[in-house]
Amino acid sequence: MQLVTPLSISGRRYLDVFLANNKGEVPDFKIKGGYAESSCSILLGDSNTMLAQMHRKHSLKSSILGTDNFGVTVYPNVDYAFITALVVILDEINADRSGED
Repeated sequence: MQLVTPLSISGRRYLDVFLANNKGEVPDFKIKGGYAESSCSILLGDSNTMLAQMHRKHSLKSSILGTDNFGVTVYPNVDYAFITALVVILDEINADRSGED
């Protein structure tokens, strides 16, 4: 899997995801939204077909402990483990950019 560097377009963020066998220019998946917005949508390729939505939950407990909690809605017939992996990768990308470990 290859992730293309996020682009900022009008304040929105996009992350293109290419699987190993994809040699083309059209991504297999697109993550639309941003970590700063606390939510994102995972779409199929360049289409508007929604596969999942992620919302970062803010609470007093998570603020005190410095942890992140996510709510993820995965649509029917979509691999939950793959979506979870994308959300974890997005969290790690954000941690790397903010200088956290």
